Amino acid sequence: MTSQENPRPRSRRMDLEPDTVERDLVKLVLTVVELLRQLMERQALRRFDVGDLSEEQEERIGLTLMLLDERMTELRERYGLRPEDLNLDLGPLGPLLPRD
Repeated sequence: MTSQENPRPRSRRMDLEPDTVERDLVKLVLTVVELLRQLMERQALRRFDVGDLSEEQEERIGLTLMLLDERMTELRERYGLRPEDLNLDLGPLGPLLPRD
């Protein structure tokens, strides 16, 4: 089966080509960072809900998550990526990141 006969959409799959390898690598790294950021955010929300953090810790975590989000936005813009570009298609498992 040739690539033209392949019915699967390729928009969210990682295609490694020599001329786009830097962008693809950045996309992969940012995808992992975004996954970790979302996990950290969920954990922080759980800890906020149970009152497990001091006010100082809440502020520090909130500031850190905001700065990380800003930096991720800057890096996505630098490499021409949209947030949905980081949500890799895992085939039968579905998308890597939850859709907000």
